[in-house]
Amino acid sequence: MNVPSPCNVLMLYPLFSAESFWSFGESCKVMGVKRPAAPLGLITVAAMLPESWTVRLIDCNTAPLGDDDLAWADVVFTGGMMPQQADTLRLIEMCRAAGKPVVVGGPDPTSSPHLYERADFRVLGEAESVIDEFIAAWESGARSGTFTAPKFQADVTKTPVPRFDLLKFEDYLYLGVQYSRGCPFTCEFCDIIELYGRVPRTKTVEQMFVELETLYRMGYRGHLDFVDDNFIGNKKSLRQFLPRLAEWQRTHGYPFEFSTEASVNLADDPELLELMGAANFFGIFVGIESPDPATLVAMRKKQNTRRNIAESIHKIYAAGMLVTAGFIVGFDNEKVSMAEAMIEFIEEAAIPVAMVGLLYALPNTQLTRRLEREGRLHPGHDVAPTIGADQCTAGINFDPVRPLRDILLDYRRVLEHTYSPAAYAGRVDRLMTLLDRSRQRPELAEGDIRARLGAMETVHKVVSALPEARGPLWQTFMNCAKRDTSSARIAVQMIAAYAHLGPFSRKVIAAIDERLAALDEHMPNPVVEMDATEIRHLA
Repeated sequence: MNVPSPCNVLMLYPLFSAESFWSFGESCKVMGVKRPAAPLGLITVAAMLPESWTVRLIDCNTAPLGDDDLAWADVVFTGGMMPQQADTLRLIEMCRAAGKPVVVGGPDPTSSPHLYERADFRVLGEAESVIDEFIAAWESGARSGTFTAPKFQADVTKTPVPRFDLLKFEDYLYLGVQYSRGCPFTCEFCDIIELYGRVPRTKTVEQMFVELETLYRMGYRGHLDFVDDNFIGNKKSLRQFLPRLAEWQRTHGYPFEFSTEASVNLADDPELLELMGAANFFGIFVGIESPDPATLVAMRKKQNTRRNIAESIHKIYAAGMLVTAGFIVGFDNEKVSMAEAMIEFIEEAAIPVAMVGLLYALPNTQLTRRLEREGRLHPGHDVAPTIGADQCTAGINFDPVRPLRDILLDYRRVLEHTYSPAAYAGRVDRLMTLLDRSRQRPELAEGDIRARLGAMETVHKVVSALPEARGPLWQTFMNCAKRDTSSARIAVQMIAAYAHLGPFSRKVIAAIDERLAALDEHMPNPVVEMDATEIRHLA
């Protein structure tokens, strides 16, 4: 059998092109780290390469790329998500100028391969199904090519343990692992089902424990995020995994505190809630999108209908897990009063961290295909904005049904209220009265990076940077500390998050004001009557 020749592989994780709700830049500074999350995709691909190949990883978000790094490399791997598109293209050109072959892959190159034609190699789709073809081509002397994986066929039970050794743990607030891929639902705006399919595929329980043991033996302790598209997509497998995960945690002294993403129907399953609490899950991201049932039906997010969503969120709180939620403004079916309805829901549900964005038609989604058929999709819809790349300032890349000005005003109103210091602190306070953490480990594991900074010091850092929030945040912290020390720790995490969310929301509001001013400059004399179609055209 031929043994692959030695090869120096430089993996470059591209910069995110703009600050976003997800970047948590100021919060990371408070906590003494550089980025929230470590790159999981590249280190998983690294584990698929021949043992004779030497891999070096540089996360361009945390470390500089030196000339010596590029000189060392025989080949460069890069790629990522849409917000990383601009820097990925920059890295490709840099590699070409240096005469280094570059391999690109990941979600955005898979969705928009035409944008990455300057890369020497394009590995499209799930790497497990196609990486061997690339390796064989490279070994045979090929220095260009496109390798496309069959859709939704990657056998994740054969996915190797990621190369966690390539990471600098101290750079990140948390690390990630993956249990499953895919989501059973059909949300019109989502690209997950286009990339990974509607039949969730899971790793084996044994695989997961090998990954967890690897991290444990490497000395990692703390927050570990299951990056699954929908953690509860395959409930049958999950019911087998979670009891053993809880037992593993107990026998190892609870080294990890977990978070993940799940659909809101998790609230309908008391057994799963109990199992996740026992395994020490503390946080769930839930895509809520809109409180309006008609809008949810139109976007094909029917799992959020036929329920009181706020009550569902409170059931998750009762299992000891806080909820971070996603909301979107700009759907066709929205009513004129949507801003107030969204604000009222966020307050009723007591969700402190509400990721509110403008609707963005992502490449290769049902939404994008419909808008294209209707002639409403803007040119260059798949070219990522380099400012506000998280749908905050550059969203609505299509002709909306409602006047764009009305959408932007609603969005502005939601952000202005949601991230005012008093409203945010009030939701944190109410959350802590609803959160029953009796199942979870009350204290952080020894060595958890979040334990380096004391609660009082964290709050002091945040309010010193944001004096306008001093009163509400201190009061909330004191209220929580009096009630329950475990809840107070979670409250401190929410207060640390505000170090980013407060200032960032104000930046977004300023950018929206500029966009509104630009619209107003192009509006005709207000005394001239126009019908709704004409107004939408101008928007």
